[in-house]
Amino acid sequence: MINNTTEKEILNELYDRDLRSVKTDDIKINASGKIKVNNHKIPDPKLHQQISFIKSGIRILGYAALWWSIDIAAILLILAEVVGIGEELV
Repeated sequence: MINNTTEKEILNELYDRDLRSVKTDDIKINASGKIKVNNHKIPDPKLHQQISFIKSGIRILGYAALWWSIDIAAILLILAEVVGIGEELV
């Protein structure tokens, strides 16, 4: 159960649009283009993907740097984790 909602109720909402708890009136788009549903910010999937690719690139460089310097590799891998935190905040 999620918030006192059964799995059956969730599946019914998915298949029957009239039963959905989120209605068009609950969706707001502000001047900067950010979408909110029931006053909750919706993540930007494109920006999330771009940051994820950057994080993955930094990680790959970090693991490749292990051949030359463990210090540089550690810094790059820590940087990738910091970027990962930013990724989740988008």
